Formats: sequence, structure tokens, C-alpha cells
Amino acid sequence: QVQLVESGGGLVQPGGSLRLSCAASGFSMDYYAIGWFRQAPGKEREAVSCISGSDFSTYYVDSVKGRFTITRDNAKNTGYLQMNSLKPEDTALYYCAAASTGCGEQYEYDYWGQGTQVTVSS
Repeated sequence: QVQLVESGGGLVQPGGSLRLSCAASGFSMDYYAIGWFRQAPGKEREAVSCISGSDFSTYYVDSVKGRFTITRDNAKNTGYLQMNSLKPEDTALYYCAAASTGCGEQYEYDYWGQGTQVTVSS
């Protein structure tokens, strides 16, 4: 059974850090791009970051550049999103997804996780 499971979310103060994990089972992530998305209440889901499966190229939405870092460990079949200098506007449900076609539009992703909540508040 194919599954993506996110973990690492929680409540953090502004300026704090969290590390999200995305563990895959039922398939090998080696040749899949791993994307992270988020959806805040009342807003559409947006792409946050992506790392390709071919050359590990990375992409970030402008609002997180310099604060978030996406990585992957194919040996562990897991992707990560390190989030530093968190802001209240980063509060959202964070999803990971895997795409066999590379980093692209949301509809191109094959598998999705259930999400992990990140709340940034004092």
C-alpha cells in the first residue's frame, strides 16, 4: 500500500524552528520529486518547496526563501523540510507529495500525505 506520512508539526513561537518529515512506504521515492505544500484556513493550497528526484534541484516559493530548506534521504525513503525563522503567516496544514514527473503543478503529483499542522503563535 502506497503511503506518505508527514510528521514534525506542532506549535512554535515566532522565530522558532520545526523540521517536517515525509516518510514513504509502498514505493521507492528515489526517482520521484518530493514537494511540500501548505493550506491555511480560508486559503488555497500553495506550493512551498520541491526537490527533484533526478539531480536534487530545489525550488522554493519566494515567501520562504532563505528560511526553509528541503532535503531528502533516499536510503530512508524520506523527505524533510527544515523551517527556520517561522512567522505567524507560516501557520497552515503542511502536506508532502511525490511526483514521478518531477517538480511541477499540484495535479501532477501522484501521491499525497494527510498533512501535519504547523502553528506559529506567541
